Amino acid sequence: MTEVVVVGGGIIGLTTAVRLLEAGHQVRVISADPPERTVSSVAAAVWYPTHFDADDRVLRWGQRTLTELAKQASEGVPGVTMRDSRMLLRGETAIPWWAVGVPEFRLEPAPDERFTGEWRFTVPAVQTRSYLYWLIEVVEALGGTVEQRRLGSLAEAGELAPVVVNATGLAARELVPDPAVHAIRGRILVLTNPGITVSYRDSDDPEGGIYVHPRSRDVVVGGTFEPGQEDISPDATVAESILRRCTALVPELAQARVLREAAGLRPGRYGGPRLEEDAPLPGGSRLIHCYGHGGAGITLSWGCADEVTDQVAARAEA
Repeated sequence: MTEVVVVGGGIIGLTTAVRLLEAGHQVRVISADPPERTVSSVAAAVWYPTHFDADDRVLRWGQRTLTELAKQASEGVPGVTMRDSRMLLRGETAIPWWAVGVPEFRLEPAPDERFTGEWRFTVPAVQTRSYLYWLIEVVEALGGTVEQRRLGSLAEAGELAPVVVNATGLAARELVPDPAVHAIRGRILVLTNPGITVSYRDSDDPEGGIYVHPRSRDVVVGGTFEPGQEDISPDATVAESILRRCTALVPELAQARVLREAAGLRPGRYGGPRLEEDAPLPGGSRLIHCYGHGGAGITLSWGCADEVTDQVAARAEA
């Protein structure tokens, strides 16, 4: 059994904590913010490796996460469902690299002259706020603790345990420090749900990418993917554009009412996610990084948690 401090209370940190606890380790999660103030809580959170090129690591992490979330959906875990999805295509229609193992994936003819075809598939969707609190309950039920406080450095965490997992997302830019980490602003609207049950995407709309993701009581529509932009104050012009584009794709949204506008900063990283062990911290504690997942935190979460847990065990058994 090893004592581990996980720094970061978003989806990556909490899933990692659960896996470490299941493996028999003592785990303490330290989070700078409560769940509702993490970027994970803003996410539309439908499984999809968005904005990633073909990558064996991402494929492995994504497949493991898909399997775990599908299992959780079948078990009635709060906030997790399997969602029929449609990706409308405007160009190439080849089967994507990430489709391996995705349930019911198929290519269909274009629904109208705007498109060249569509992918249809079924993937997990997560209502993040309730899911994050469920994860906290699991951590605590397994004997772990979750503490809210802001650390000034990773070395502070190293004073608390012989192993530190850095799952700090965007904050890794300063805490590591890692200049490859950058913010990717995403803007969304949350609407009343007029009865939509299928997720829609159109990544190549000339005015910007579109997604429409229904949840139990509302619909998340978006959005933007803006590297280097960190101002999350409301923008009426962008909100109007999102609503207009999404309604053009899914006309039923004309009956919906806007509940709120939100923005979050996805933790991007040039070169892709970092999951590896670094040099020991000043006091000798091991340091394992797991950050830089961009807009795919939910999509890669459990796969990355498994790999971090394997790395902790590998050294402990050596």
